[in-house]
Amino acid sequence: MASEETPVTAERPDSPVGVVGTDHITLEGTNPAETIAFYRDLLGLPLVLRQPNLDRNHLTHLYFDTGDGRLLTFFVHEDRDSVDLPDPEPGQVHHLAFRIESDRVAEVAAALEAADKPVSEYDRGAFHALYTEDHNGLTIELVADKYAIPDDRRGEVLARAHAERIEDGAEFVASTHMETALRELGIGVERNAIRTAAAGRDY
Repeated sequence: MASEETPVTAERPDSPVGVVGTDHITLEGTNPAETIAFYRDLLGLPLVLRQPNLDRNHLTHLYFDTGDGRLLTFFVHEDRDSVDLPDPEPGQVHHLAFRIESDRVAEVAAALEAADKPVSEYDRGAFHALYTEDHNGLTIELVADKYAIPDDRRGEVLARAHAERIEDGAEFVASTHMETALRELGIGVERNAIRTAAAGRDY
């Protein structure tokens, strides 16, 4: 089946494995000091475990709690300098996205600027986003929900908004598609107070 013919739905596919969630994502990192300075001290992810890498014990394995029971981990070493990452190739990490509180968008943007980090801001239709970079130039997206959506219904809302987009003949999901999806699913439209931003398409 061609990818454009694959149905977009929040229903679980009939698969032989059937994962139930994300446990952790691990990146090959650089040095621990700058990794901790960015992810713990600037973004606010608690460092919850630090130990030798179980397969390459000359490396240190850092575990950060992203705030929802999921973990982000890095393999690091004191002798590794931070790098200026090239544009990612297929199969490589393009960006990491974290959620922030919707009423703190302006505050978070100001904090990033105060830390001399690049900041750009866009209305992505389905959500609001700030973009910055970590100490290696990896793109970091900070997502603020434009609407109050229960976590366990997020996929359902997005799939319904996708159907609305297709029916509307629109290229991207817009606020109107999200609001229609919320109403049709009986969730109710509760829009969070977020400042306006350009509907950007790239970063």
